[in-house]
Amino acid sequence: MRDRQHSTHTGGCQCGAVRYRLMSEPTGASICHCRMCQKAFGNYFAPLAGVPLEDLIWTKAQPGIFKSSEAVERGFCRDCGTPLSFRYVESDRISVSIGSLDDPDRVRPETQYGMESRLAVFETLHTLPETEDSATPEELAKMASRQHPDHD
Repeated sequence: MRDRQHSTHTGGCQCGAVRYRLMSEPTGASICHCRMCQKAFGNYFAPLAGVPLEDLIWTKAQPGIFKSSEAVERGFCRDCGTPLSFRYVESDRISVSIGSLDDPDRVRPETQYGMESRLAVFETLHTLPETEDSATPEELAKMASRQHPDHD
């Protein structure tokens, strides 16, 4: 039996209503460009990494579940909408959204899926000009994060 006190990663949603621990290192890190993942994440792609189902422990609340197809269910925070998980319903594995990890830089995607739906702009994003933040101190004060910190 695995030691349930020592997780390899922790994560959760933006508002902190849902939190989780991974009890093993996630594998199969990928980004998926399919249209369902684009819609689910509201983004160009979905970054995901998986663990055995028993190695994902929800430590604060349970996510909402949306069955995006007969084969797939997606977990999300009911309060803030953060995409949290992806699971083929007949699989003994579950993936978490890499961005919901407290330290997402520790997990690097290894492959891409859904290339038939990859948006053309994805090829040139890295060429866009970078800008300096020109917000005033008053504007910056209004933008202070209400996001849950990246730890329990």
